Amino acid sequence: MKLAYASNGFTLVSLPDAIHALSRLGYAGVELLADAPHWAPEDASNGREDNVLAALRETGLAVSNVNVNTAVGLSATPPADGTFEPSLGHSDPAVRARRMDYTRAAMRFAARAGARCVSVASGRVERDVPPEVGREHLAESLRALCVDADALGLRVGIEAEPALLVERTDELLWLFDRVRHPALGANLDLGHVLCAGEDPVRAIERLQGRIWNVHVEDIRDRKHFHRVPGEGDVDFVSLFRALRSTGYAGFVTVELYTCADRAEAAATRSLEVLAAAMREARGEAAVDGSQVT
Repeated sequence: MKLAYASNGFTLVSLPDAIHALSRLGYAGVELLADAPHWAPEDASNGREDNVLAALRETGLAVSNVNVNTAVGLSATPPADGTFEPSLGHSDPAVRARRMDYTRAAMRFAARAGARCVSVASGRVERDVPPEVGREHLAESLRALCVDADALGLRVGIEAEPALLVERTDELLWLFDRVRHPALGANLDLGHVLCAGEDPVRAIERLQGRIWNVHVEDIRDRKHFHRVPGEGDVDFVSLFRALRSTGYAGFVTVELYTCADRAEAAATRSLEVLAAAMREARGEAAVDGSQVT
């Protein structure tokens, strides 16, 4: 396993500048935010994507994931009450189509950037639509996206998140069974698992073989607020041991969108704490976070 950092923690600077900063700090990878202010579909033709690709080449950073959760990029006045909307599970086919088009554009960006996976979220539960109906719409959308992702050499990770349509491990497993496509897996946010009242070690075991990327942050008292590692209750050593025991060899991506105003300090401290936790989980020494395996 190696450490990456999500660019949604660097939203006060451009995406190329975020990539260069993370390389300087010693990270092995970066998760690219396919959302404002770092990316929009028109960036494929206005040169901004080329600037991102150049930064990746210059730094040698790998792309752990492209985040297409898109909390605000499709909202008229972000952050609006419709955060995460239009969603892949919305009851209106025209609304779902908007999200599908956006996601496909982001997948093309991911393929250009050399990513192996993209992540998506379910969206919120609609007030007058039963959740089981929303999940069926979501499964239909994911089935189509997985076909497109597979053609691009990508995998699709669905992220469970508190207060969304999909927020627990059981719901992820239901989707895997319903969609039945090998490109579908989990973008597993272990802090979200804690907030849902689940045992994250057990979640890792249950999702074994279907985890495409891992998000980490510290959590205190099971409240959904992303904290710098070391500032909450998460036992990262136990989580890293569990990941290793299941054979997970992908990236562990730090997600601290709450810390954009102190981005480099948060990224630096995260690297120190998590690299040490990985060393303890391995029982071996490592020079820095970029060399933890």
